[in-house]
Amino acid sequence: MSDFHKLSIQKLTKETPNAVSITFDVPKDLTEAYTFIPGQYITIKTTVAEKEIRRAYSICSSPKSQKLQVAVKQIVGGNFSVIANTSLKEQDSLEIHPPEGTFLLTPNPSNSNTYAAFAAGSGITPIMSMIKAVLEEEPNSKFILVYGNQTPEETIFLNELKSLQTEYPERLFIEWFYSRSQEEGARFGRIEKSTVNFVLKNKYKDAPIKSFYLCGPEDMIDTVTFTLIENDIEKEAIHYELFTSSADQTEIEESLDGKTDVTILVDDEEFNFVMDQKKTLLDAALDQDIDAPYSCQGGVCSSCICKITEGTAVMEKNSILTDGEIEEGLVLACQAHPTTSTIKIDFDDV
Repeated sequence: MSDFHKLSIQKLTKETPNAVSITFDVPKDLTEAYTFIPGQYITIKTTVAEKEIRRAYSICSSPKSQKLQVAVKQIVGGNFSVIANTSLKEQDSLEIHPPEGTFLLTPNPSNSNTYAAFAAGSGITPIMSMIKAVLEEEPNSKFILVYGNQTPEETIFLNELKSLQTEYPERLFIEWFYSRSQEEGARFGRIEKSTVNFVLKNKYKDAPIKSFYLCGPEDMIDTVTFTLIENDIEKEAIHYELFTSSADQTEIEESLDGKTDVTILVDDEEFNFVMDQKKTLLDAALDQDIDAPYSCQGGVCSSCICKITEGTAVMEKNSILTDGEIEEGLVLACQAHPTTSTIKIDFDDV
């Protein structure tokens, strides 16, 4: 994962008391490398207390804007999120990996679709990019946003979304939900089953929604997905991105106390070493100073996906890969423990 580039911060904007948006200055010679599809994310690499950390953040700007912008919500005990909200300054530089990810809405000017998104908290960031892209690039398409927060003060992009609503009154429709504040023009509570049914069976029952985009806590995503399927929405029309995972963790067998001979292919280079099966493939690779791709290290982004070409592995948890992808040999390296005496994994062929 050697294609990080140092980009300077062009603009910092305080979106809420606990969230900041960061716009990076992308040099002309790197414009192509940082071209993105709405829904993708970048990985930021920096050093905190002499330790390298990497964090994935969804892009919230639109491709047409020619801006590379992310929003970072401060998390209690967080490393980079605290730095971003308290000490970063304009003109500071950070190492940024080019955009990646599979949570995508690819705009097409000839489309005439209605899209719907359910977002909670900072889950608005990739959805924001999608909304802007549809409004800017698909003149015959519409967008329905269901957006949940605790209060208006904590709502990222509140004013910008209201401005877009005013600019596109016949194309952008927003249902505001607040769980700790009673507000005029908004509904009280969280996004739950009744919310989805309200959208599908009541408020927008006559809208032929083509695709649904879900982003936020896993519980919300599970609830919305289940209710959509209950309403006969095809799974293929439902797309989601997790920011945190509460997926049940698989108990790693006590028998995994042996050694595995590992061969790793990354960036056209092959590495071979012996690892302890109790370690994950990613941790073992990093211990060998191999520049394997990764970001969240928590099983919620897709940066460390690799393909097993020989041998087997078991994942502690998985909220991203489908059964079909697992059958093809794909695993999350940050969650995968080898279960055979030899294993070969390929980071390039994914």
